[in-house]
Amino acid sequence: MPTLLLIRHGRSTANTTGVLAGRGPGVALDDRGLEQAAALPGRLAGIGLAAAVTSPLQRCRETLRPLSAALPALTVHTEERITECDYGRWTGRKLAELADDPLMATVQAHPSAAVFPGGESMRGMQARAVDAVRDWNTRIADEHGPDAVYAMCSHGDIIKAVVADALGMHLDLFQRIAVDPCSVTAIRYTPLRPFVLRLGDTGDLAGLAPAAAPEQDPGRQGAADVGGGAGAP
Repeated sequence: MPTLLLIRHGRSTANTTGVLAGRGPGVALDDRGLEQAAALPGRLAGIGLAAAVTSPLQRCRETLRPLSAALPALTVHTEERITECDYGRWTGRKLAELADDPLMATVQAHPSAAVFPGGESMRGMQARAVDAVRDWNTRIADEHGPDAVYAMCSHGDIIKAVVADALGMHLDLFQRIAVDPCSVTAIRYTPLRPFVLRLGDTGDLAGLAPAAAPEQDPGRQGAADVGGGAGAP
């Protein structure tokens, strides 16, 4: 099965003003976010992406724009199921205000029980995102082969929920996961289990390039490296 690179969008204007952007309109990358996006092609150089998938929201599309410009042959698909959580009436509000809302304690400690007023549940958010990843894994493998690598640009809570699924963690533990703006989280899916290869990586990613002889890599077949393995060459 393919290797998925989950890219969180670059820093946005909502991130810097402490607003819960959700699916609200007009949320773009700030200057730092644009710099982060511009660095993506260099960080991903040599990996050989088979395709890219993006949330429909502006900040994700802006994040992939430099990558698309650097790789004209790269097809970028839009996937509604990896869009931001629908925070309902929380959308557009200051996080400092929301801290005193009783629901925030549930979001922090028991997110599987959290349902946003006028929005969706966090369980529903995770289910749709994981379904999207599984469907894209199958599509990419069918079109590009089982050792393909593809990128998916989405949002913090979406990525954390997908990582929790890959790690076999209950959703109630997903707040232990951190993914910074424009970080890359790499998950290699196999018939036996997913392998989380990078989590919230903001540095060099050259080690994620497909191996020259992937059939000799037990991690691609689902076997875990006893003792931890030697890592990238």
